[in-house]
Amino acid sequence: MTAPTAAPTGCLIIIGNEILSGRTQDVNLNHLAKVLGGLGVRLREARVVADDEAAIIEAVNQTRARYTYVFTTGGIGPTHDDITAACIAKAFGVPLLRDPEAVRRLEAHYQGTGRELNEARLRMANVPQGGILIDNPVSAAPGFQIGNVFVMAGVPAIMQAMLASLTNRLVGGPVVLARTVRCLVGEGELAGGLSAIQDRYADVDIGSYPTYREGRFATSLVLRSPDAARLAAATEEVATLVRGMGAEPEVVEGAA
Repeated sequence: MTAPTAAPTGCLIIIGNEILSGRTQDVNLNHLAKVLGGLGVRLREARVVADDEAAIIEAVNQTRARYTYVFTTGGIGPTHDDITAACIAKAFGVPLLRDPEAVRRLEAHYQGTGRELNEARLRMANVPQGGILIDNPVSAAPGFQIGNVFVMAGVPAIMQAMLASLTNRLVGGPVVLARTVRCLVGEGELAGGLSAIQDRYADVDIGSYPTYREGRFATSLVLRSPDAARLAAATEEVATLVRGMGAEPEVVEGAA
């Protein structure tokens, strides 16, 4: 019998001082997690790093060796602090080159706009040797892929368009299904019984998330598994646990 192939994994590296300073709130992580989840790629880690060469190189080299796919956002614009492309080239030990196809796309985009395609904007056509362009239907300046690393813009609309254009390059696995059991029971009361259920269903990820509603402590219990039968069985045990505490569970599809 052939051993089952491990599910592909992913990591996001969010690059930018503006994220770490609080000036900009990241929304790309949420979008990427949902898209990858739908493809059966497990997002296992997210890092936020400053616009610092050593930090970017270290993060890229660590994560590309650990995960099936690594995605970066931010730092591929025309200004002095957009250093991601150069850092990725150094991480892979290859030169950063002016890509002719990227230049062509930028020329076509700026033609007739009244804006100059100056040297600063041409920096967005610099790609590590061996990189494959990622389409940017919003503002033309492409991202790129090198090895298992996908480099995208930080602006959410552009990042989302780039991600949509590259998903056909990803090989997914079984899609993880989710169910949520909501109840007006504090998680401290559920902890013992929930731990026993988790022991019986080691292949089902069970998360407990406390909330406060209707003037009472409440809990959302989120169960995830690629196996629909095991997920259903574990969900029923969790619902039975809640009923045993005198509450009525609300079971919903998805990780609501």
